[in-house]
Amino acid sequence: MPLFIGLMSGTSLDGIDAALVRCEHGHRPKLLNALGIVMPSRLRQTLLSISHADSVRFDTLAQAEHDFCHLQAEAVNQLLAQTGLTPKAVAAIGSHGQTIEHRPYDTPAYTCQLDNPSLLAELTQCTIVGDFRRRDLAAGGQGAPLAPGFHVELFQDDREWRVALNLGGFANLTLLPPHTTHSPIIGFDTGPANALLDGWYSRHHEGHFDADGHWASTGRVNEQLLMQMMAEPFFRLPPPKSTGRETFNMPWLERQLAGYDASPVDVQATLAELTAASVAMGARQTLPSDVNMENVKVIPCGGGAHNLDLQKRIAQRLSPMHLVACDSFGWSPDWLEAGAFAWLAWRRLEQRPGNIATVTGATGPRMLGGVYSP
Repeated sequence: MPLFIGLMSGTSLDGIDAALVRCEHGHRPKLLNALGIVMPSRLRQTLLSISHADSVRFDTLAQAEHDFCHLQAEAVNQLLAQTGLTPKAVAAIGSHGQTIEHRPYDTPAYTCQLDNPSLLAELTQCTIVGDFRRRDLAAGGQGAPLAPGFHVELFQDDREWRVALNLGGFANLTLLPPHTTHSPIIGFDTGPANALLDGWYSRHHEGHFDADGHWASTGRVNEQLLMQMMAEPFFRLPPPKSTGRETFNMPWLERQLAGYDASPVDVQATLAELTAASVAMGARQTLPSDVNMENVKVIPCGGGAHNLDLQKRIAQRLSPMHLVACDSFGWSPDWLEAGAFAWLAWRRLEQRPGNIATVTGATGPRMLGGVYSP
């Protein structure tokens, strides 16, 4: 039975997700087991400090990479113990790494994920597939998002339009037309999600996130501030496009707030509305005009799928499209991104492309990732 483990640490930096997935031809990928381990506070602060930093010491990078890989190995070993499997039972581990810089619009374009597949292979005694994004970037693509191919496998239908909506540190959409239309797959980042919400919340509270969006739900949206935020040029870019902390970060938010006397809770509500508004704008601008919006199913996943306030705002903005729980398709929203990198590892060992050129803007399909044997 072809078993793969996917490892994902998103831009929210809350921990490592590990998903055990069965991948085989002719069948949808099946989630067999999963777990998450919390990012230690010291490592989280280090990773935040080196993400989009003006300068970083080499020894700081080396220590962060070392600690990060050991945390990944701990997640793998816990998952193996939980399932009673040995490393030999796993065909490969797909390791995304921790993004610390993503600059697809620069010349030269570059992306940097903190990872050490060689060390991870030693620690787990499993084959590792890593460094997925740079092959697409070398082919002229954005290097992101890479999950849409996995979304196609899980969610695409013969008759109805579906939209996979990932709400991690940043939000991205995958538009999935019915198989019968032969329309291209479109996927792109829409803007910030948990990265700004978590950053602002942690500035005013203990803890890293606003559980259920409760704090945001008690605030009032500052419409003028929202309009100013939505004037950010990224929102007007056509796909393919991707973004990260390089554009949307706490200094960006502080610049937006200059001159406003908004209360902290109203800022939180406005940030939640920013995510909802940018998601809705992205979906409406890219869905074909002849699509009956009442029949479009939107499938939220990622940590933001548990934010009840954010889900309510998105549902209102997307109406008459309707939100459908990811669980109804056999996948918990928590493990979708980790599952995607298990699937990408399978694609690499099968010597099959992992990107979708219409999503990333690459010149064509490419096999993604390097293979590191134990």
